[in-house]
Amino acid sequence: MKTLMAKTGQIERKWHLIDASGKTLGRLATQIAHLLRGKHKPEFTPHVDTGDYVVVINAEKVAVTGRKTTDKQYERYTGYPGGLKAITFDKLQKSFPARIIEKAVKGMLPKNPLGYATITKLKVYAGSSHPHSAQNPSATAIDS
Repeated sequence: MKTLMAKTGQIERKWHLIDASGKTLGRLATQIAHLLRGKHKPEFTPHVDTGDYVVVINAEKVAVTGRKTTDKQYERYTGYPGGLKAITFDKLQKSFPARIIEKAVKGMLPKNPLGYATITKLKVYAGSSHPHSAQNPSATAIDS
């Protein structure tokens, strides 16, 4: 038997539509990262981007467990002395709800050029509408 190695031109990419309302953030992010990498496909190759496109809607309704709404902080550094900025999950969810899912999924992807290219296939929207209806994304059920 031969091992199948996927080539860039031979990959068929599907579009998945995921509704994030009421889903737990971490469990949702792992399954999105799984689809983005292409690990659900039999022709998965670690050094080739075999993943699919993922459209996430209702990002504003994602849930976290415990006291993470007030305790979880997202930090960034401006590059200047004393420039460490932090924002809680609750405030980030009110101002930029899509960024929460993007950060969670990005942390689960490889930190190399392949991972950076993979994150571009993730499309996250706060509401229930999205501009990718022409691609006919299939509704994918995610276990919560």
